[in-house]
Amino acid sequence: MTAGPRAVAEADGLDLARVLRPGDRIVIGQACGEPTTLVEALIEQGAGIGGLSAFIATSFSGLFTPAAADAFAPSSMGAIGALRPLARAGVLGIVPCHVGQVGPLIEAGTLGCDVAFVQVSPADANGDHSLGLISDHVGAAVAAARAVVAEVNDQVPVTCGETIPGSAIDLAVRVSRPPVEVPPAAIGPVDEAIAGHAAAYVEDGSVIQTGVGAVPDALLRLLRDRRDLGAHSGMLGDGLVDLVEAGVVTNARKAIDRGVSVTGALIGSRRLYAFADRNPAVRMRPASYTHDAAVLARLDRLVTINSAVEVDLTGQVNAEQSGAAYLGGTGGQVDFVRAGARSPGGHAIIALPATARGGAVSRITAGLSGPVTTARSEVDVVVTEFGAAELRGRTLAERARRLAAVAHPAFQDDLEREARAIARRGF
Repeated sequence: MTAGPRAVAEADGLDLARVLRPGDRIVIGQACGEPTTLVEALIEQGAGIGGLSAFIATSFSGLFTPAAADAFAPSSMGAIGALRPLARAGVLGIVPCHVGQVGPLIEAGTLGCDVAFVQVSPADANGDHSLGLISDHVGAAVAAARAVVAEVNDQVPVTCGETIPGSAIDLAVRVSRPPVEVPPAAIGPVDEAIAGHAAAYVEDGSVIQTGVGAVPDALLRLLRDRRDLGAHSGMLGDGLVDLVEAGVVTNARKAIDRGVSVTGALIGSRRLYAFADRNPAVRMRPASYTHDAAVLARLDRLVTINSAVEVDLTGQVNAEQSGAAYLGGTGGQVDFVRAGARSPGGHAIIALPATARGGAVSRITAGLSGPVTTARSEVDVVVTEFGAAELRGRTLAERARRLAAVAHPAFQDDLEREARAIARRGF
């Protein structure tokens, strides 16, 4: 017989005091793998236990509101997804780190994990539970935690990749509820124009990395005429399903993981989840694999597409903060930008609209209003709706000229003056 969890509970009447101690540090499965029943119970019961803190890398559930901070102290690697209201309220502790660093920080004890909250599928015949929709650092949290609380959800797909044995679970909470979904973003003319410029860098046999959102979705729609694309990404969405069903994504030319789309997170709708269920052509891997430099170095023609808040005229990228507003996070951008730029036949694309706030602010700037997420020495191509600025190997003066050229025309005169000043100085 296989060993199961040490204790089983139903969602109704769940008492977290059975496993939580005052002052415990909790790491919660993120994104669409968020165990929402456990989070709801934590919000309701956390204040009574006292001194609790919780780390969640991203959230789309809407459960993490500023009021939730009364029950526990929330922290994250950024204000990603539905976490922005917490950042605006000043109650979100932000740990600046890359996705690939979270697991090692947990393993080292730097990012404390006394208790892991995870969402899993029901056990298989061997007593193992699929991690379902999220891998990333979940395995590291399970291994480090004193106690593991698992939301065992029969609506979570059984995905190929990481599993945890029932014996690793201290308390299994049985639920049946739809996992968190992220609906496709509305695609507008600006998104389509940006995607059109980015798509020119994706050739037959390319391996793509994208996030989720309007520009990535618009880009994937433009790749229907490509052949034998591969996918290796920190996250994948519904657009993957379209390209696989169209015969575009086959992963046939990848040097590693041939025939398999690799990801650490599935972020999308039930259609995506049904597609991934028991599908050996989709494999969930931890961030220690998806973002690993040695792994990425084995992928030729890797084309990475990441977003930004703003880019300055020398190519520095801010993907986190706009003035006093914290909007994003470090994420996996640096890992993938570096890998795409160095991949034979590959490219690293930073894609962003030319303006913000209804056209009032240029996102191509003389100077950043927030931190440098990705250094200018790593940046390859910057794309707006007005074109693509190829920066790799270019002087600072040439970079400034090219970036001013893809800014919104309303801001080009000022930016070109700044570019000329850079050219006079040489830096």
